[in-house]
Amino acid sequence: MSDPVKYLLDEQQIPRFWYNINADLPEPLDPVLHPGTKAPITPEELGVIFPRAVIEQEVSTEREIEIPEPVRDVLRQWRPSPLFRARRLEKALNTPAKIFYKYEGVSPPGSHKANTAIAQAFYNKAEGVKRITTETGAGQWGSSLAMAGSMFGLEILVYMVKVSYNQKPYRRAFMESFGANCIASPSDTTESGRAILAEHPDSTGSLGIAISEAVELAAQRDDTKYALGSVLNHVLLHQTVIGLEAQKQLEMADAYPDMVIGCTGGGSNFAGIAFPFLGNQLRGGREVELVAVEPSACPTLTKGLFAYDFGDTAHLTPLCKMHTLGSTFVPPGFHAGGLRYHGMAPQISHLAKLGYISPRSYNQLECFAAGVQFAKAEGIIPAPEATHAVRAAIHEADKCRESGDPKTILFNLSGHGNFDMQAYTDYLGGKLKDLDYAENEVAMALAGLPSVG
Repeated sequence: MSDPVKYLLDEQQIPRFWYNINADLPEPLDPVLHPGTKAPITPEELGVIFPRAVIEQEVSTEREIEIPEPVRDVLRQWRPSPLFRARRLEKALNTPAKIFYKYEGVSPPGSHKANTAIAQAFYNKAEGVKRITTETGAGQWGSSLAMAGSMFGLEILVYMVKVSYNQKPYRRAFMESFGANCIASPSDTTESGRAILAEHPDSTGSLGIAISEAVELAAQRDDTKYALGSVLNHVLLHQTVIGLEAQKQLEMADAYPDMVIGCTGGGSNFAGIAFPFLGNQLRGGREVELVAVEPSACPTLTKGLFAYDFGDTAHLTPLCKMHTLGSTFVPPGFHAGGLRYHGMAPQISHLAKLGYISPRSYNQLECFAAGVQFAKAEGIIPAPEATHAVRAAIHEADKCRESGDPKTILFNLSGHGNFDMQAYTDYLGGKLKDLDYAENEVAMALAGLPSVG
């Protein structure tokens, strides 16, 4: 009993500031462009869909941005989240590696998404917003914003990607329990949704399509704003509480990671755990290998182009320079719905281009196998998205066993799989299969990338 399994901080140690990696980038990000004029977008133009406080965070280059006390007060419900030493998994793998994981499944919605949902709800409420529209894939983000909306007295409208809407009914029930309205996307409630259904009546949907529907409605009413659960700078900023806490907890363990791992769809949970460590490195601290893991069926970082693209299918959103598979690409309906996005966060894309991030991809079946292996050792069933990080951590620990190298591995267990048991039922019943994206569809989507001078 002398070897700790978990490292806990008290409520007073919740970070008081978010860490903004824009302050330490060796090269600045490319500007965000207006979807019509292709000129750099102004704060006033972004104000149609975002509150001003969020816009200021989006463009800020200050290293530390203060977390408002009302936000920290809500975060106390589950933060600081625990850091675990995966001793039972290490033993099962017979590896000399030290494996640590930061567990974000302790939040009420069961994932890291609540960290930014509370912040965004707070800023919208402070500016007099009455309603927020958003999209969600697997439902973790929609669940988090539904909870945050109920806490701040906001109406929440969620467009849920249709394949996930059908796969995950309990996520829908969770959102509706907090008073949110959840609609399968593409829907007949928006022009962009109706256009997709007219061309593809059986469309399974995509995050890009759901974003189009949510943004379209947000732009129609002055009392309504749009909120995004990943990709944008301010969202990644809010998630850095994860890595900042992990740094303190690893000090308690007298350890420092050689490698930090996270799954990537839009990039928020990966950035949350990785950016504080990368920032330390960029300021002259220890080097850390950062591994971003994505599904082979939606390989944005590993196969996509680094180019300007729209964040949505209907081309209503600003243009961002990012790794992309093309905004019209609809990924196959694999179970990690939170990773079915055609683009990657501009900050992560930029850092990958500069060589600070190592992307890799895995197939669905090997990730579920890793999730089951992890659960049997550690007692936590990971969300399908998080199994990608688990798969990479196990892969690296196996390499350490073969080489004898006692590396320290840190990964973000970004959420639990308690709402995803149908996916595990299908996996254990042999009903799941690895899904391939259609290369011709990606080629067509990339051929339609906007022309930017």
